[in-house]
Amino acid sequence: MASARAARGRWIENWDPEDEEAWERGGKHVARRNLVLSVLAEHVGFSVWSMWSVLVLFMSPKIGLDFAPDEKFLMVVVPTLVGALLRLPYSSAVTRFGGRNWTLFSSLVLLVPAAATVYFVQRPGTPLWVFLLIGAAAGAGGGNFASSMTNITAFYPQRKQGWALGLNAGGGNLGVAAVQLLGLLVISVAGDTHPAYVAAFYLPLIALTALLAALRMDNVAMVRAEPGAQREAAANPHTWWISLLYIGTFGSFIGFGFAFGLVLQSQFGSTPLQAASFTFLGPLLGSVARPLGGRIADRFGGARVTMWAFAGMAVGTGVLLWAGENGSFALFVAGFTWLFVVSGVGNGSTYKMIPAVFARQAEDAITSGRDATAAFAASRRLSGAVIGIAGAAGALGGVAINLAFRSAYGGAGGGAPAFWSFLAFYGLCAVVLRAVYLRGERPSDPLPAAEQSRASHVR
Repeated sequence: MASARAARGRWIENWDPEDEEAWERGGKHVARRNLVLSVLAEHVGFSVWSMWSVLVLFMSPKIGLDFAPDEKFLMVVVPTLVGALLRLPYSSAVTRFGGRNWTLFSSLVLLVPAAATVYFVQRPGTPLWVFLLIGAAAGAGGGNFASSMTNITAFYPQRKQGWALGLNAGGGNLGVAAVQLLGLLVISVAGDTHPAYVAAFYLPLIALTALLAALRMDNVAMVRAEPGAQREAAANPHTWWISLLYIGTFGSFIGFGFAFGLVLQSQFGSTPLQAASFTFLGPLLGSVARPLGGRIADRFGGARVTMWAFAGMAVGTGVLLWAGENGSFALFVAGFTWLFVVSGVGNGSTYKMIPAVFARQAEDAITSGRDATAAFAASRRLSGAVIGIAGAAGALGGVAINLAFRSAYGGAGGGAPAFWSFLAFYGLCAVVLRAVYLRGERPSDPLPAAEQSRASHVR
């Protein structure tokens, strides 16, 4: 790592975070600085991505923007969909253009939807298609998760990536709660006729993030992503089983985060202030629960904890069905908040399954006579690719959540059909866990013995 401190804006050469001496000599400080700014960029990206979950609460005849419930759900579906579709290309882009360069670009892009929102929400009579285009542009913030996670893996040694990636992901997820708290603040202070204040708040914050990325972040010349890794992962059935599970966990978290306020308005006729008073709590607790889920999975096994999470989500969905049928607002909010918490736990435990599953495959390959170094290298390569694919699939789950709500509340009935469909999907995920993963998982053994031995040798 002798030439690691290259001139600002140039690529860092010979970066090897597994070199313990170079790491202690200064590599960890470089990694920490890039992590802090990566968390900031991802947090702002998540906030812009989920901004429409707040803005739709302001849409009313009072500001000349009167849209039906199904049209409002469509406004939150579009950014969710675009954010999901951008995750794979964003993950690849950072390996080509560098973490600093791509963070700078992806941050500046967010100025477009934020500025357009400020302008058009102040123009009564703006048609739906304009807001759908702006929401699509805001979806770029959802892609920031994939590029940020890929970038951080290049700075940290294998033994420290769990903590760094957990912090990075949790900081990003908190952006959902942050923008909803901002919406509550605006409604409480200025009333429910000033949605432009929400978007305007992020204009200087986006500019500051881009400036800090330009001045303080680094590009790494040897980002650990190999050509063909995603194709190789796509051919592995575990990629799709884990993606299915992540649709259930992260898809629920982000889908409910986007829809919660609209559901309260549609189910109970809540005012914008009433809805905004509760929408932030679930995403906040769910974001905090994500690293907790990973830590518990270290002790008891990722599949086992994920099964507990789906059981908890099924219970929470049952509570929502009962509360909706009986008109209990307090129980409905409590049930939704519980869903956020257990889906957050499931987010962390599902991601913990990825390296364990592929490390176990590597151990099986070694037992069959393959070279240990090549087997574990393939394990890490596949794990990185699956993280990107599962992240994109999970965000698509948020699209399905909002489409289900749009269909349910756009008709004559309430939200019960949507909740029943969620309950059925959680049952499917439990069956997959039981059949594919749970039988062979050993608690307190997140990595096979051979990988643990190799990790000890690296230390």
